[in-house]
Formats: sequence, structure tokens, C-alpha cells
Amino acid sequence: MYRSLWRVGLEVIPNTVPHGTMPFVGGYAVEDVVGGFSHPYDTPRLVERLNADWYDLAVSSGLFDHRREFLVKLPQGTRTHRNVLQHMHSGSDVPSVWTRVRLLQRWDIMGRGAASAFFGVHAGHPGFGMMALDSSVYIVASTGEVVSMCSRSATRTGCCGFWPGQSRRVESGWHRS
Repeated sequence: MYRSLWRVGLEVIPNTVPHGTMPFVGGYAVEDVVGGFSHPYDTPRLVERLNADWYDLAVSSGLFDHRREFLVKLPQGTRTHRNVLQHMHSGSDVPSVWTRVRLLQRWDIMGRGAASAFFGVHAGHPGFGMMALDSSVYIVASTGEVVSMCSRSATRTGCCGFWPGQSRRVESGWHRS
């Protein structure tokens, strides 16, 4: 797994997830959404645009610390993102774990990352969750009719994190072409 993440441009920092990190991010309120974007699949140079927009969103929302470190949600054990999707739609729960990583100088989250077993289905079709080390920001990417991503901030409303039951439908106003 570490080698796959290295190829994406992420250095794994083993056994260093901050104590007290929320184990599950399951909901949010509309007012917690602080940014996001979406692109149709026929967007020219889709992977490049997704990478640029992901980085801009990560920086502007505060995903990274001063060392460019953050958490990524990975399927536990040998499961891949595709396995997670299959189990999610079958009603069975697939455990996942937070892993601390550092963004390297050369990275490709939406190309090699989405094509890897951990961040999507294939290049330009991402599916992942990422969180700031202090649990204040959560970024989620999903693939449906379009590629979409949004950033949610726990500090915006003064709460200490996200939890199930807080979920409401996100208004379409955060989309950007």
C-alpha cells in the first residue's frame, strides 16, 4: 500500500494519526460547506483540471498543515475503493482507517491516484475522503454523473467535527465549472 501511495505523490507517515481523530465522517450541514467544484467527464484535460482544483480547494480550506500533512481515509486491509463501492451498495459495512500522509512535490491525486486501488475507479473518476490533522476540514470526492468535490469545515459553525445525523442535501451553489 505504501508504494502505491508513493506513486501518487503521498508519503505515508505510519502510526501517527492524532489521538482523538474522529473515526467516521458521516454528515454535514449545508452551512458547513466552504468550497467545492464539479466537472463533466468531457471537460478538456479533465485530470489536470481536477488536480489543480483539488489543490486549490485543499489549500484554501486548510486541509494541509505547515508540513503539507493530512489524513486520507483508506479501506482497511486489502480492500480497494472498488470493493468499498460494491459493499456500500450491498448494505454491508466496509471498515476504513485514517492514514497520515505528506503531500510530496510531485503528485497526481486525480490521475494516478484515482487509477490506484485507493482513490477512485480510474483516472479522472475519484472517490476518497481526506481530513485535516485537527479534524477541522473534510474533503470528499465522488464520481456520479459528473466529478464533484466539496470541502466541509467543522470550525465554520463552531462544532468539533462531523457526525451521522447532521447530514442534509448540499445545495448546488457550490459547483464551479
